[in-house]
Amino acid sequence: MRKIRLFIAASLDGYIARISGEVDWLFTDQDYGYDDFFAEVDTVLMGRKTYEKVLECGEYPYIGKQGFVFSKTHHGQRDENVEFIGENLLEFVNNLRQSSGNDIWLVGGAEIIQYSIKYGFLDELILAIHPIILGDGIPLIVKDKNLKTKLKFKKIKNYNSGLLQVFYDLV
Repeated sequence: MRKIRLFIAASLDGYIARISGEVDWLFTDQDYGYDDFFAEVDTVLMGRKTYEKVLECGEYPYIGKQGFVFSKTHHGQRDENVEFIGENLLEFVNNLRQSSGNDIWLVGGAEIIQYSIKYGFLDELILAIHPIILGDGIPLIVKDKNLKTKLKFKKIKNYNSGLLQVFYDLV
């Protein structure tokens, strides 16, 4: 079965973006394992808001990867980059995981991350913690008092920039 992996950055206080969706605080001085990770996946999943924010940044960065965007309003549509999925998400993800291919990258955002944890889709979490406190923003995971999931620590990488990259499996 294909693994779904979340490779994402967050501030020390747990935000993946500013309220505006901006990620201008992210370190860009090196790739922090991105190139190696990107080579291991052939499919990307993301929510509609994340997809729209990606398109605002210029050229679509996931060329050559099969792309799916979760969106109730655009269900059944396609564009030059992705297919929009808005119905039967559980069935879709289970079928995708059973299909042949490499790992699947859950790009974000917070709502689809929460949904993936809630329904047991997420296999691995790679979290790049940036040494910055934003004070407010879009949280890594949407608050859900019923969302309890154990993580199994795998390893940690630290960088001279102060960034910590923590690897977990979800159990």
